[in-house]
Amino acid sequence: MNLPTYITLTRILSIPVLIWILSSSYFSNTNGNRELLASAVFIAASITDAIDGYLARKRAQVTTMGMLLDPVADKLLIAAAFITLVQFNPRIVPAWMAVIIIGREFLVSGLRSIAASEGFTIEASDLGKMKMLVQIVSVVAAIVDHHWAHLPWYFLYLPVHPIALASIWIMVVLSLVSAIDYFVAFWNKIDRRSEKRRKRRSFVLSRRRKRNDVPAV
Repeated sequence: MNLPTYITLTRILSIPVLIWILSSSYFSNTNGNRELLASAVFIAASITDAIDGYLARKRAQVTTMGMLLDPVADKLLIAAAFITLVQFNPRIVPAWMAVIIIGREFLVSGLRSIAASEGFTIEASDLGKMKMLVQIVSVVAAIVDHHWAHLPWYFLYLPVHPIALASIWIMVVLSLVSAIDYFVAFWNKIDRRSEKRRKRRSFVLSRRRKRNDVPAV
């Protein structure tokens, strides 16, 4: 295995750590260490998503294992974060929101798998890239909201709860819109390929008819 793959594996290994931090009674509920540590783990894991892809392209180390593990690691991280947040901070992340967000991830994965089997790819849209940024903000805000009403002075004492609510709602909207965007892109490519197949089949059949219509000498 190469370095990008090892970095991807660290993202997968960080998932049980994140779940343990948010679910364990080991940490005190009065000092906010749990929220700080969980936020740090999630941010670090999210950053590795960009680092492993960049290194794989820069070093020409794009492998089949890496292409398989990278999206799996992303989906597992998001699913673990939002499922745990349903228990950890349900006033910010109710179950139905988690279902929409996680469902979108698996829908896009399914569409990409079907597209790959058909011989084409669905590129990440700008909405999908924006969703990744909002995703980090929403998860961290939901974690921090569990303990703090306002951010520290070096963050201008910003109120945490409105930020957490706004970011999670934006996350839900972006999940739905980007899912529709991916589906439209998928459907258009499938439709064009089907049209090409029909034209090719029609052309082959017309040539066969012409051959059959040639009179015998």
